[in-house]
Amino acid sequence: MDYVIPVPPIATLPVEGTQARFPVHRIYCVGRNYAEHAREMGGDPTRESPFFFVKPADALVSDGNNFPYPTQTEDVHHEIELVVALAKGGKDIATDAALACVYGYAVGLDMTRRDLQAAAKKLGRPWETSKGFDHSAPVGTLAPAATIGHPTSGAIWLKVNGEPRQRGDLAQLIWKVPEVIAHLSSLFTLAPGDLIYTGTPAGVGSVRRGDALEGGIDGVGTLRITVV
Repeated sequence: MDYVIPVPPIATLPVEGTQARFPVHRIYCVGRNYAEHAREMGGDPTRESPFFFVKPADALVSDGNNFPYPTQTEDVHHEIELVVALAKGGKDIATDAALACVYGYAVGLDMTRRDLQAAAKKLGRPWETSKGFDHSAPVGTLAPAATIGHPTSGAIWLKVNGEPRQRGDLAQLIWKVPEVIAHLSSLFTLAPGDLIYTGTPAGVGSVRRGDALEGGIDGVGTLRITVV
């Protein structure tokens, strides 16, 4: 087939234990899915209906690479998260069938231009400029569910320059992974290759150029990036 412009490269992630790559279709993110983070952002930590935003697939940054500090901001925040990678999709997926769609899990960072997000909230505008910018989605190596199972508990943490910033447990998720998949599939037709960021625990904060970020989730993996 002929194209009028060059075909963009496919965004992919490495998979633990194999040379094969996981192709990424879309990136969905859940907002305020830990109670303490909801409180620190001025929200209600109850089980209100989950809400979502998206990032482009080419916003990925692989483990060990650099995160370029973005333009038009003076307040970029880190948000450490469990990332779910889907091998199957569908619409109106039942909660008890949701985990059958999961290929694996990884550690991710939802990098956020917090000052732009605050301005958008104040004006009632969308969040894309604060959440979906270039390089805003660092993700570590995928751990297949066939190898690690489906984690429902375990420490999730982030250090900046060796100093602890965020710490929580997957058991603290307000909406669990099967519920997130089921609800998201009622809004979008999910597809193989979709990633879902499941929310961040409390302790989000600013990063600066030169900062070294190291995060991890027990039983899933780690992620390291440097802000440049």
